[in-house]
Amino acid sequence: MGREPGVLAMASRFRIPGTEDPESGWLVRDGEVLASLEIARGRVAKTRGLLGRNSLEGALLIEGARSVHSFSMAFELDVAFLDAENQVIRTLRLHRNRVTFPVWRARSVLEAPAGAFGHWELKVGDIVEIRGCDHDDDRG
Repeated sequence: MGREPGVLAMASRFRIPGTEDPESGWLVRDGEVLASLEIARGRVAKTRGLLGRNSLEGALLIEGARSVHSFSMAFELDVAFLDAENQVIRTLRLHRNRVTFPVWRARSVLEAPAGAFGHWELKVGDIVEIRGCDHDDDRG
């Protein structure tokens, strides 16, 4: 008997509601595009996150997250916790095979390759915008 495929495997073959791939858009601060952006909204997209990837171009926004992990990740991350107005309320460098403490005021988490926040000069207090995504209206 073969092994039953998991939820992630099934979601990649069929379009089950709530399992869509991340949407795409742009991460913007003060009118300046910082990076391309993937937006994980559905349960499976949020669960999948960056698992199985060797790199990330741009950044990943995980909506509804207050904590993230880097188990089985191939690279270190810069992590920013955003409040309901997309203001950066905490940043950190997440080394491989670690988990963050929850940031209770956070409403989403922004992940990028280690060093990206320094390059973008992203810091606590900055307000970012999410533009050009496949969603009905832009956030921010």
